[in-house]
Amino acid sequence: MVRYPASPQRVVSGLQIFYTDTFEIPLPQGHRFPLAKYAMLRSRLDSCGVLPQGALRVPSAATIEQLSRVHESEYIGRVVEGRLGVAEVRQIGLPWSSELVERARRSVGATIAACRAALAQGCGVSLAGGTHHAYADRGEGYCVFNDAAVAARAMQVEEGVGRIIIVDCDVHQGNGTAALFKQDPSVITFGIYGARNFPFIKERCDVDIPLADGTGDNEYLEALASGLSRAMCDARPELAIYLAGADPYAGDRLGRLSLSKIGLLERDRLVLRLLGEAGVPVAVTMAGGYAPQISDTVDIHFQTVKAVLEHFLATPNIAE
Repeated sequence: MVRYPASPQRVVSGLQIFYTDTFEIPLPQGHRFPLAKYAMLRSRLDSCGVLPQGALRVPSAATIEQLSRVHESEYIGRVVEGRLGVAEVRQIGLPWSSELVERARRSVGATIAACRAALAQGCGVSLAGGTHHAYADRGEGYCVFNDAAVAARAMQVEEGVGRIIIVDCDVHQGNGTAALFKQDPSVITFGIYGARNFPFIKERCDVDIPLADGTGDNEYLEALASGLSRAMCDARPELAIYLAGADPYAGDRLGRLSLSKIGLLERDRLVLRLLGEAGVPVAVTMAGGYAPQISDTVDIHFQTVKAVLEHFLATPNIAE
């Protein structure tokens, strides 16, 4: 049974937004991963003046038990104990440290917490997450543990949720997520992504929408509307986890699609509207974003949270 609050006002009055940026990780100078975006986003939200008091929260770390429902115990042990091989660390793309382990577990914990908030109040937000390249036995592409997959299993085991849809709008296919659930009809994987972008060997999502380089706003939004409407009819989910990647942006150095900031805002509004019309609670995560100017990525993530507030609270006055 779908659990969804009757009053949109109730959702926002208790909106919970989970952040992990206080758990810093040491990176070499000049590293490509845009670590600063997370603190910048939280600071901007904290100063916008419209969030409910206490909305911004620090999540608990995902437990080993929660991680073990998705990831192999041997892999978890190698991560936690610092026994990853050189090739494994290179594939992840982030140097191992105890701080990395804590940050990865908190990022997963943020998505778990956002899912619980969604079930209770219609929506929850993680300012981290989207680590969709992690497989059962390995990480890759800046992803150590798969937050959406672990959160989906946690909701099924701990909260009694049945069918879940993972709506992945990052520009890179969620290959790890697709592989983890390819034999599981209770978790539906939806992916709209750049066909020629990383990962170069794709997995099969339940609904796959590969797009050509240079795809812009109109074509993207038409494909998203058609595909997600179809997926929702087939899936009949009780919960959605939405990966709102900033990297389809035209200015993203890893994106290769050509969406504008306005187009990405319309994407967020479209996803939230279709899920809302179906009465499906949604946990929103930020996922990727690699614009040369980090402020552009922060703009796009900020817009995503703005879309959440717009959807559940008519027309909030949010400073740009």
